Amino acid sequence: MITRLLVANRGEIARRVFRSCRALGISPVAVYSDPDADTPFVAEADHAVRLPGATPAQTYLRAEAVIEAARAAGADAVHPGYGFLSENAGFARAVLEAGLTWVGPSPESIEAMGSKVEAKKRVAAEGVPVLTELDPATVTEDDLPVLIKASAGGGGRGMRVVRVLADLPEEVAAARREAESAFGDGTVFCEPLLEGARHVEVQVLADSHGTVWALGERECSIQRRHQKIVEETPSPAVTPQIRERLFTAAVAAARSISYFGAGTVEFLLSAKGTIHFLEVNTRLQVEHPVTECVYGVDLVRWQLAIAEGAALPEQPPTPNGHAIEVRLYAEDPAHDWRPQSGTLHRFVLSDVDAEFAVPSGYGLRLDSGVVDGTVVGVHYDPMLAKVIAWGPDRASAARRLAAALASARIHGVLTNRDLLVNVLRDKAFLAGDTDTGYLDRIGLDLLAQPLVRDVRPSALAAAIALAHAGRGRLPLGWRNVASQSQRRGFLLGEERIDVDYRFDRLGALVVPEGPQLVRASADEVVLELDGLRQSFAVSRHGEVVVVDSAQGSVSLGVVPRFPDPADKVAEGATVAPMPGTVVRVSVAEGAQVSAGEELLVLEAMKMEHRVVAAASGVLAQLVVRPGQQVEAGAVLAVVEPSEGSQS
Repeated sequence: MITRLLVANRGEIARRVFRSCRALGISPVAVYSDPDADTPFVAEADHAVRLPGATPAQTYLRAEAVIEAARAAGADAVHPGYGFLSENAGFARAVLEAGLTWVGPSPESIEAMGSKVEAKKRVAAEGVPVLTELDPATVTEDDLPVLIKASAGGGGRGMRVVRVLADLPEEVAAARREAESAFGDGTVFCEPLLEGARHVEVQVLADSHGTVWALGERECSIQRRHQKIVEETPSPAVTPQIRERLFTAAVAAARSISYFGAGTVEFLLSAKGTIHFLEVNTRLQVEHPVTECVYGVDLVRWQLAIAEGAALPEQPPTPNGHAIEVRLYAEDPAHDWRPQSGTLHRFVLSDVDAEFAVPSGYGLRLDSGVVDGTVVGVHYDPMLAKVIAWGPDRASAARRLAAALASARIHGVLTNRDLLVNVLRDKAFLAGDTDTGYLDRIGLDLLAQPLVRDVRPSALAAAIALAHAGRGRLPLGWRNVASQSQRRGFLLGEERIDVDYRFDRLGALVVPEGPQLVRASADEVVLELDGLRQSFAVSRHGEVVVVDSAQGSVSLGVVPRFPDPADKVAEGATVAPMPGTVVRVSVAEGAQVSAGEELLVLEAMKMEHRVVAAASGVLAQLVVRPGQQVEAGAVLAVVEPSEGSQS
């Protein structure tokens, strides 16, 4: 019987496993890197052991250090979570050899599916349809387009689409670097890119006594950078006939390796309804909460029970309703999904019915690794939370989830929240018309649009709130010349917004646009706009003011009244969009470059990001070198316009 469990992971999945541990009376143990020392999962553990260092390679990927931490904490079992060492057969074997209980499938099962290439061969022998595996060295023009994939991992790491043969060597090299960084194994392969297909997966749960459950399919087609951002069950495209084929293939794949525990069998579903095996994830998936809601199970609790030798009932539970999950990331969808870092000053979702557990009835679930004040760093995946809505049908789940996200108060870092809301309200999504090319087909120019289209009322509310915060002993809006307007400047991205307003001697708001002030304080402003009252919650964090309303959220930079000339960046300078490490420099000083041409590549949050020239000209100065770490805003290069060049 397990009494003390070490979770060899971090963030929201560690907190999720802790939740089931508490329900069972099991004492949870955390391991943590130096950047994670003050995070919620560490505070919630009964015991926590430091893994010195910051990067995954220095900390969570060091199997021997994790096992030593388990011994030091007196743990008798290890749960791997997902990512990191969760699908590492050597780690599972080392845990067992240390005399600890491994909460997962056998090392042999992990090994059998650890290589996607070998996994495809094994399941094909069981009659499961697969896509052809291609050696990157032998891909020809006739094979294009192809998808490069990491053999040892998933989550979008090491995945690249190649449509032009000349691009293949560079993309293979980049995929290998990402795979090595994320999984410690740089092996990659190619397979045909099946365009217009859906990504559908089956949750399996198996015991060591021969019972295998297929707990429904999950639709995971909406992806960015080959990483899922919206998942749901059941799939709107799967008919009873297709479902039967999926379940049969998934159970066959599990039985072929004598699988036990929780796992996922992933497929591509073509527009014609044919299925193609992709891989078996021998671990818990990020999107497991949607299955838990619809089937009323605690998959982590079952993982623990199966590790202790428990048997599953002969038949799985009956599904009920529809669940949709979105992954809330600190990233900028409008700028190549650029990850964001910084302090999360506020993180509040209202009307949450359950955290890390199935709500008692249809409702909203939150699985999050962050709280107010959490620092979002550069070393790990930038996912902040998973938000899940469970309803009697798909439409009600989508509506509840969109409303919850739109009203959330998320301050301090830019997120993909607005994009997620736009997806959930999109006609094509609501009609079930989604595939792996959905984001490209609908277009980020539409889906990444901010929820608040007219920001001037929010800016006015910010100005009024700041006036209240700084009023001191003087009357609100006091000036020597009462008839003279006040001006407050804000920045929305690179756009400047100036607000002119004044208060008369009776305290009434006077603005050119004509809104009426109903009431105001330093943190709330209520305006009447065209006969409708609207409330704005205003928060200031340093030189940023965040205004939340029923329409959404607006973050505004406060323009200083007397700017410091030293803050101005030199013309032509390219600055780091995020903290990271320079992986590659693509051009040399003195070279002629064109607008949009790659200057260098940064690695941040386990992904590579291209830094391109903003304008055409000559690369006059290259400030960095490969391997150098840089902070956000640091100057990387300077491009001087050449005669006749155009931006």
